[in-house]
Formats: sequence, structure tokens, C-alpha cells
Amino acid sequence: MRRLTTFIATGAWSGLFPVVPGTVGTIPAWLLAWFVFGPLGLMPAAAALFTGLSVWASGKSEGYLGHDSKKIVIDEWAGMFISLLLLPYRLDVYLFAFVCFRFYDVIKPYPAGQCEAWRGGWGVTFDDVFAALYANLTCWLAIVVLKSLGWFGF
Repeated sequence: MRRLTTFIATGAWSGLFPVVPGTVGTIPAWLLAWFVFGPLGLMPAAAALFTGLSVWASGKSEGYLGHDSKKIVIDEWAGMFISLLLLPYRLDVYLFAFVCFRFYDVIKPYPAGQCEAWRGGWGVTFDDVFAALYANLTCWLAIVVLKSLGWFGF
């Protein structure tokens, strides 16, 4: 069971990358979003499934990886899918959502930073959930502004 929870918590081992594991660990989630969940309209299901999976797997694995270890990136996967919820399936939008999510995950605006103090998988996951909500709102704001300016086909 430990091997399975570690595999899930580390985002299929992507969180084991020695440099910027949070960003590197988010890339497989973005690729899944772009090539699978986005085209099939499954982003809401992916966001819900991976948020639950993140709470469970990060909570189980933090005993041997440490609380909110940089190796745990399943929370980034959940956050990436939440960042993309209901956004237009366009490469520019998906790339912008990736950048916004990583930005907010690093700076942790209120209440994201406060969530890290929560115990177990809830704390590991919900700072990323809030960062993702900020990213999603930022993307929608950018789309509204660009649409009002008549840019990029919005």
C-alpha cells in the first residue's frame, strides 16, 4: 500500500524530480488535461476525482514523505484541473492557466497559505485548491478583457 500511495502522491513519480518538483510535477497533469480531459469534456470529473485522491494519498504518504513534502505533487494535479474548469479548450488559455496556477501556488495568497497549517491531506491539498481558484478567476478575467478588446478570437 505504501508504494501505491507514494506513486499517487508523487504524481506518478514526477514529484521526485530534484529541481522545482512542483512545476515539473504539474506538467503531467497539464498534459492529461490537454490531451485527455479537455477534449473529452471531463475536466469537472478530473478535478473532483484528483482533489479527493490528493486528500487521501497525500494524507497517507506524509507519514513517510513529510507534511506537504515537495515530493508530493498530486495536489498540483488537482489544482491544475481546477484551474482549467470550464475554460475554453484552447492552447493559449491552457498555457496561461498553467502559468497562473504555478504563480498563485508559489505566492499563496490568502487563504491559500493558511491552509497549509491544516492537518493531513486537507492541508496539503487545499492550498492548491485556493491557488487554482485564483488562477481560474484570473483566466476568466483575462478572457473577458481580451474579448472586450476583440483580441485572439474571444
